[in-house]
Amino acid sequence: MKAKFLGRLPYLILVILVLSLDRWTKWLIHTRLLLNQTVLVIDGFFNITYVRNTGVAFGILDPVQSSMKSTILAILTIGAIIGVIVYSWRTSLSAKLLQTALSLILAGALGNLYDRLRYGYVIDFIEIYFHSYRWPSFNVADSAITTGVAFLAIEMFRDREKENR
Repeated sequence: MKAKFLGRLPYLILVILVLSLDRWTKWLIHTRLLLNQTVLVIDGFFNITYVRNTGVAFGILDPVQSSMKSTILAILTIGAIIGVIVYSWRTSLSAKLLQTALSLILAGALGNLYDRLRYGYVIDFIEIYFHSYRWPSFNVADSAITTGVAFLAIEMFRDREKENR
């Protein structure tokens, strides 16, 4: 049991680092910018804009109005966190890409859950755009989740290739 925990220590450190970066960047935005204030970073491509997202990643469900939305999303997030932890614990440490993917997803879910429980919304601030096209604002936690899901997809395709050989 101790060896199993120690083998997972690098992944726990990854979770802590990503979660810390997420909390720090959100704290900076929350304490230094006014709501909807924009700071130009790269003209025509990238801004920092403080927005409050009551939905899920990239503003999905943000327009939905319900007094229970935040509670329901928090409960779903807690369920996902438990699922990721259980899956990670049951997965071999030799599956490094999979463990990394699960760690990134866990860190992102924890970061956004903290906001949802503390504020009732998630702090988003990264705004990518090109001409009139704007990607919905996001944060470090959303980036970690997206990267983790991409790594999961790569791992799934890798496993299929092994089965087809």
